[in-house]
Amino acid sequence: MTSDRPNIVLVHCHDLGTYLGCYGADVETPHIDSLATDGVRFDRHFVTAPQCSPSRASLFTGRHPHQNGMLGLAHGDWKLGPDERVLPDLLGDAGYETHLFGLQHITEYPDQLGYDYIHTEQPLTAETSPAVHETARANDVADEFASVLESNQPDESHDPFFASIGFFELHRVEENGGFGFEADRYDAPDPEDVAPLEFLPDEPGIRSDIAEINGMLGALDEAMGTVLDALEEVGVTDETLVVFTTEHGLAMPRAKGCCFDPGIEGALLMRYPARIEGERTVDDLISNVDVFATLLELADAPMPETDLAGRAFTSLLVGGGGGWDDEGDYEPRDRIFAGMTWHDRYNPMRAIRTERWKYVRNFWHLPDIYMTTDIYCSAAGREMHEQFYGDQRAYEELYDLEADPLEQENLVLEDTPDRVETPDQNGNQAVAAVRERLRAQLVDWMSETNDPLLDGPVVPSDWEKIHPQMGDDR
Repeated sequence: MTSDRPNIVLVHCHDLGTYLGCYGADVETPHIDSLATDGVRFDRHFVTAPQCSPSRASLFTGRHPHQNGMLGLAHGDWKLGPDERVLPDLLGDAGYETHLFGLQHITEYPDQLGYDYIHTEQPLTAETSPAVHETARANDVADEFASVLESNQPDESHDPFFASIGFFELHRVEENGGFGFEADRYDAPDPEDVAPLEFLPDEPGIRSDIAEINGMLGALDEAMGTVLDALEEVGVTDETLVVFTTEHGLAMPRAKGCCFDPGIEGALLMRYPARIEGERTVDDLISNVDVFATLLELADAPMPETDLAGRAFTSLLVGGGGGWDDEGDYEPRDRIFAGMTWHDRYNPMRAIRTERWKYVRNFWHLPDIYMTTDIYCSAAGREMHEQFYGDQRAYEELYDLEADPLEQENLVLEDTPDRVETPDQNGNQAVAAVRERLRAQLVDWMSETNDPLLDGPVVPSDWEKIHPQMGDDR
């Protein structure tokens, strides 16, 4: 094996956000937390979209959904553009042996992604919705990875390998006329024994869902332990970069499907014993498009010819002599961008987030808080119907994340302060000035990246199939 290029194991799961012990949640996730102990935890890692396929497409292409074509769910007829190059394809060109375990959720045709070997992947069609890839349960997928690794133990002459491991958990499933987390299957704790979520009220239905999430989370953590044990048993722990992440926040109100931080913030842990010192945290603003660029740089793989949105942060992984250039070409971000267009309905929004501010532009008239179907028809969703569906959403939102980290007070609305205090020499800032600056930066970014929302509503290619009564009247 080429010693200066790591094996890469990329583990990605559904609907997790940062709901882990190592991020401060009151849950036990010892195997996943060990990646933070032995590696690097990124404390401000954000995704490009608070939904599954678009965010995963960004992770695997280094581009925003409106750049790569994935403006909605893959099983909803959204597709990557014909010129998009994806991570396994590019790593294969660099000499990596590439494997897919479990779900991928960016195409109906995984054989077109460039993997050398596909294990346990199931067909991705509209019929599998809404609980896509239910067969990709974490423990089954992890066991398959361990079995394949043991049967094909890499040695010094072996090419480095890339394994994408996609876990179904923590996705909701349809049950009992609604959507839950299969408490019986996953041995959920008593709802009275769980800690409430900071961004939601402490209501019985919400506690019930949190308890079920905790049960599912236990299986996810156990599966991560299987993956790590498998690497140890074949003796490749030191030369393997393990990346653990998720595509968006918890499947709860004000998280999945929303551009609040609980929707776009995601866990990102990286462990590579040969090069990365453990117990380190990084608080730079990071986007999941940056993970793509970083993995290609570490693998010495070719960058695609398309305009990347991501920037490599390899130098941030060095903790005092990892063998990489500790300066490099890394440019810290002062802002990240996120958005959403289609999910189970049209929900177009774009957001810009800086260290202090969040500005969101909503391009359609929808309820104050959007809930995907699986959340709306859940115990937690039912607790929030009246509160969240009373008013129409404001077309602009501005939040002072320093004073209002839970994003409860939209400063654009009436009866809000027209000035806010700042700790620097600039004194107080006019809310209107902050709003204008962020709005201009967001529009500039949308223009530079050819966002179709600037030209009007975005219509899916299967519009006539969705609305046959309307024909081609769009």
